[in-house]
Amino acid sequence: MRCKPSSWIYHLDGPQPVDVLIKTSARAKRFSLRVSNLDGTVSLTMPNWAPEREALDFLQSRRAWLAGHLQNRPALQRPAIGGVIPIAGQPHEICKSPETTGSRAAHIVDGRLYVADDARLPVRVATLLKAMAQCELRAASEKYAARLGRSFSKLSLRDTKSRWGSCSAQGHLMYSWRLIMAPPAVLDYVAAHEVAHLVEMNHGPKFWAHCAALCPDYQTHRKWLKTHGREILAWRFVSLPKDDIL
Repeated sequence: MRCKPSSWIYHLDGPQPVDVLIKTSARAKRFSLRVSNLDGTVSLTMPNWAPEREALDFLQSRRAWLAGHLQNRPALQRPAIGGVIPIAGQPHEICKSPETTGSRAAHIVDGRLYVADDARLPVRVATLLKAMAQCELRAASEKYAARLGRSFSKLSLRDTKSRWGSCSAQGHLMYSWRLIMAPPAVLDYVAAHEVAHLVEMNHGPKFWAHCAALCPDYQTHRKWLKTHGREILAWRFVSLPKDDIL
């Protein structure tokens, strides 16, 4: 008898396809379907004792409810051969790497993203984006920190859902690696914003004065994130084994 995993992805097909994170919980007494207000992630929590078939039947019965909550959100995006993905604010066609290259890693040549066409394609694309984000965000952070005569203790990347960046009291800068998908000026603004916190750990007038000195057009870039940020968060980079795509 196959053991049921604690969580897995179920691809709900239809006019508006969506990936649903199904989770088992020892504390759950009933099925609970939620849509994140931050990035539109759909999750279904089910009791440990419940059969998987009942969970899927429950999900199917809530299709109309789910469609209503997702109708104003960007469609789910997943990198695939023949698709287009934004990198540094520019559309990049995703192409299959020639077998003669011998490399399965994602790489960019002449505005096209080449990657091996296998089950790990989304992960390979994410790995490239993270490496690019690390390089660009570190350069921007060092540039602005030098202007302020300050230094940061650490820089890390995460796949955050509630914020694009943060700065701790210890000078630890954290950024969402998805910023590499936004226009360079937007990424640059977020770096300026977080570095300004090295001087002012608040969002008071003095902080915004430092932010404006570092990035005079910061309001334009803040507006871009509010308008288009959900489009970046709509991308999914989790590889799904063929047997799990139902």
